[in-house]
Amino acid sequence: MLTGKTVLLGVSSSIAAYKTCNLARMLTKLGAEVHVSMTPNTQNFVHPLTFETLTQHKCLIDTFDRNFEYSVEHVSIAKKADVVMIAPASANVIGKLANGIADDMLTTTVMACPAKKIIAPAMNHNMYHNPIVQDNLEKLKRFGYEIIEPVKGMLANRDIGDGKLPDEETLLEYILREAAFEKDLAGKKVLVTAGATRESIDPVRFITNHSSGKMGFAIARAAMLRGADVTVVAAHTDVEPPMFVNVVKVQSAEDMFNAVKEHMDSSDIIIKAAAVADYTPLTTADSKIKKSDGDMSIQLKRTTDILKYLGQNRREGQVICGFSMETDNVIENSRKKLTSKNCDMICANSLRSAGAGFGTDTNIITMITADKDEEIELMSKFDAANIILSRLNAMK
Repeated sequence: MLTGKTVLLGVSSSIAAYKTCNLARMLTKLGAEVHVSMTPNTQNFVHPLTFETLTQHKCLIDTFDRNFEYSVEHVSIAKKADVVMIAPASANVIGKLANGIADDMLTTTVMACPAKKIIAPAMNHNMYHNPIVQDNLEKLKRFGYEIIEPVKGMLANRDIGDGKLPDEETLLEYILREAAFEKDLAGKKVLVTAGATRESIDPVRFITNHSSGKMGFAIARAAMLRGADVTVVAAHTDVEPPMFVNVVKVQSAEDMFNAVKEHMDSSDIIIKAAAVADYTPLTTADSKIKKSDGDMSIQLKRTTDILKYLGQNRREGQVICGFSMETDNVIENSRKKLTSKNCDMICANSLRSAGAGFGTDTNIITMITADKDEEIELMSKFDAANIILSRLNAMK
């Protein structure tokens, strides 16, 4: 995902520096070229050899080190970097950067770098809330730096408060959002539905399906990484939603319909990936539910066909995509849906195909449009999501 990208990690003196070691490892696994610059005092927490082993590059500490790879080291790497993250960022480093002080290798390199800069503060709770530190952070924001808010938890001195460096997965997502993809969806609003709706029978039981939400969330994450403003209308899911998207939580098909209706007019691309329960009890609490000899019968009515409503009420310029999960006659049945629901694309898959369907991390999809059928072979749902988004974006 980061092949061909260069990431510069700045590490200042904090016990949280150990997390940056794992972050460097995660970045290299994704194909990034990683360079690390440390303040001299950081060596009291992490040895430079650790980063050098993980990145296969010399750890930059001394501005006047004569044993270097490049002609002017801090300038060369500053020009090469696609994104800079300082994690952990101490109050000292934050103060230097906010006030234009470049007196070590880390601050000198960051000052010389035109790439996006992301700051992840980590320090004592009281130090973080010191008005001088807060003023310096606000100053950095005005200069275009992005600040990752620290999380609340147990700090190194055993105090509970904010000032804790977020986990490596969170730090990685900030870097991926900046550098992983070209922003070909920038300026576009994407609306995605995900998960399985639930129709209550009574306070205990409900009608639902096996949708995990993985495909919808994969589409939402891919669209976000490509620069889109993403809203996800999410019913029940088995996984957490991606970062940096607007999540609207719903339960029933009616809830989902109302949320989609509210957001559809402002959306450029709409993808209905949720598995909506087709039926809901006619009533949820009374005599319509009949029991006899251990058997129970429920009067049902159809839920609103959200995809059909989208197709019938689309505004000019919108692109609409639905999903079709079939067991037989997959292409034939899905093509009928393309026409009857007035969509631009139907993504069809079969529950009979190994590696496709509910709950898996992979999928096999046939993208059906008015003029052709295009099969996406077995691959991760995230990779499939990017192919789907590219096709939809080309329809604009």
